[in-house]
Amino acid sequence: MTKRHVSLPAEAEEGVEAFITEVDDRLAGEEDTCEVVRDTLVDLYGDREAYERWQAGGDVSPAERVRLQGYDPCNSTLESEYYAEKDEAKFRRSKHLQWLWRQFDATPMADNVEFAIRFRRMLADHLFEECGEGCRFFKGISFTYGHNITVGDNTVVHDDVHLDDRGRLEIGNRVSISDGAHLYSHDHDIVDQTQVTNFETRVEDDARVTYDAMVRAGCVVGENSIVGARAIVQGDVPAHHVVVGTPAKSVRVKPGFEDRAEPVEGRLVNRQDEREIPSELPPDLEPFDEFGRTLEPEDGTR
Repeated sequence: MTKRHVSLPAEAEEGVEAFITEVDDRLAGEEDTCEVVRDTLVDLYGDREAYERWQAGGDVSPAERVRLQGYDPCNSTLESEYYAEKDEAKFRRSKHLQWLWRQFDATPMADNVEFAIRFRRMLADHLFEECGEGCRFFKGISFTYGHNITVGDNTVVHDDVHLDDRGRLEIGNRVSISDGAHLYSHDHDIVDQTQVTNFETRVEDDARVTYDAMVRAGCVVGENSIVGARAIVQGDVPAHHVVVGTPAKSVRVKPGFEDRAEPVEGRLVNRQDEREIPSELPPDLEPFDEFGRTLEPEDGTR
């Protein structure tokens, strides 16, 4: 079954195209990204009059001031900002773009599908390392950084998906990632959860990761494969296979692809170690353990 073509009325289309083009041009230009994001959000939230009054020294309440300051991503913090191994130069810009993406999703316009998909697709060109043609990004998608993500052509990412690119995340052509799925590229040490290792995670061409599924860091979801709803992938999914369950196991090969698919016996093979991404912490870093605990057993053994 194919989908219908949907379009906006001509007048609405003219306004949408003008707005997206303006933001795109400003992000591609020499302006400070913080200023572009701030101006865009002030206007999207209809707060231009209040913002200019505040900038002119007019009276604003503490709540108004916090709201108006919050349009500027330089006045915000994100969880990923605390990660010690991040690339500071890349993160400065990706943080600003991620703030615009997230705050746009909190506006009523985020539910205008024709407009919102095109706006996010434009942002993806600036935020991701690479984004192909014809991609569709729905509401509530979150990222770690954004700049460690590559996406191929005609891929669709549905509502409330988490794309963790603390390591590196590669998504191929014509991939479908369903609502609530989580793709990870970092893992925590079993004993000391503050110790993080980053990996490359891949979802290859024509694969589907369905509703509420999770793909562990360092795994590959093979070409034309399917990860079933709420499955937890802890190893490589072979091309053309359908995997389900916790941990995910192959239950069949897609009909018509039996001659191309490799046989699988038992659990999926975990090749995470082959895809580890080495990272170095800055020499001047002052780390801290937010848990404030000892990791030694009471008898002093480990």
